[in-house]
Amino acid sequence: MMVACALLSWFLVGLFIRVSRARGWGQPVRKDGPPHLHKEGTPTAGGVPFVLALALVFFPLYFTGHAGGERELIIMLAALAMGLIGGIDDLLKIRSRMRGKGKKELLAREKFPLQFLVGLVFAYFAAPLASHELLPSLGRVPDILLLTLVMVGSVNAFNFTDGLDGLLAGVAIIVLLPLLAVSPVCALLVAVLLGFLWFNAHPARVFMGDMGSHAIGAVAAGAYVLYADVWLLPLAAIIPVVAVLSVVIQVISFRTRGKRVFRMSPIQHHFELSGWPETHVTTRFWVITAVATAAVWWILGGRP
Repeated sequence: MMVACALLSWFLVGLFIRVSRARGWGQPVRKDGPPHLHKEGTPTAGGVPFVLALALVFFPLYFTGHAGGERELIIMLAALAMGLIGGIDDLLKIRSRMRGKGKKELLAREKFPLQFLVGLVFAYFAAPLASHELLPSLGRVPDILLLTLVMVGSVNAFNFTDGLDGLLAGVAIIVLLPLLAVSPVCALLVAVLLGFLWFNAHPARVFMGDMGSHAIGAVAAGAYVLYADVWLLPLAAIIPVVAVLSVVIQVISFRTRGKRVFRMSPIQHHFELSGWPETHVTTRFWVITAVATAAVWWILGGRP
């Protein structure tokens, strides 16, 4: 089934690229950033077709009893809800570029409440099913608040990790590896990401966009909460954690001292501007993620 899922993703992403190029749904590139001007016009929102492929395979399997139980449905619905928020962002960016006017993206004050609402609903249903006790003796409400923050934090951390060819897809695949045997959603997400990575590998023919990164972050958070240990997620997802921390540090430093800590944030662009080739940044971040995820697997005793 993973092979079929990967092939479906490969087909839908390829079809999406053809339609995007025909309609001019290209990604604008920052002029003050790394030397990516040659990527101007590359189709974006490539997460839409692979999330669609994920849903098209998962729900028939689930309703026929071949895709796990309640935990899997919770993870999948959280991924789709977060993906929808990211998809709205993608749509606004494409429409603004096509028309040359209009709202360019969801503002943080619009996006975060929606993410928090989805995270809260997820946490309400996930807290009683969590694989490990979260905050011992503090009760269910603190657990729900913690899981809400974990979900929102994971979605934004994985979102900030996007930006280089193949980076986020590769990181996500590695982070999810310890859970493939227990979570059908994780296995199917890895499959659709492999289909997507065929086109997103350097030089990328399509960019992921927010729908894909939001869905990935939701699956990672949900799977680690429900099958492993929520406290191990920051270790496995060390690159997304560092990416989001680099943004926070940069913003705080600039607003309080008027100075930047990094050449550019998220941190992958700092290394690019420091002289690392894009492919080196991507590969080295994959290696770091692999080492961290291997440590998680060892902590789990070689099993989820």
